[in-house]
Amino acid sequence: MLFNLKDVFASHGAKKQLSYSLDMSAISFNGAHPFFTPVKIDAFAENRAGLIKLTLDVSYDHSASCDRCGTAVLKHYDKSFEHIVVTELTGDADDEYIEAPDRVVELDAVAESDIILDMPSKFLCKDDCKGLCTVCGKNLNNGNCSCKTGRTDPRLEVLKQLLN
Repeated sequence: MLFNLKDVFASHGAKKQLSYSLDMSAISFNGAHPFFTPVKIDAFAENRAGLIKLTLDVSYDHSASCDRCGTAVLKHYDKSFEHIVVTELTGDADDEYIEAPDRVVELDAVAESDIILDMPSKFLCKDDCKGLCTVCGKNLNNGNCSCKTGRTDPRLEVLKQLLN
């Protein structure tokens, strides 16, 4: 979605707003397609003393498997991202600003990168997820298993004999 900011760049204090939905269902993340509903985006642009502040408020549902126990995790996120839009970049500040020489911003690309970069590196069903038993594979969130927990790797038995 193109967000034309020519009138916002033209006068101090000018504001512009745009709301739309973005389909991210084709995006693959960690081998899955976690975005099964459209992402709702509210974009706000405001000229403050010649600087254009772009705010993206996004709302989306995300589906993934828990990285510890494999349980399906469905979470809803409401996030806000802020950027400064400039017509020309100078120096090394490329990551801090969005360059729009024609005063038009491609919101889809900005929103997609904001959402993906903000995703957690580990998805958990709950903060204190116990995971799976390494011996029998039972989900330890549903109770303990009957496996022996003090089991030693057979390759390390020689080291255990040194301690005795």
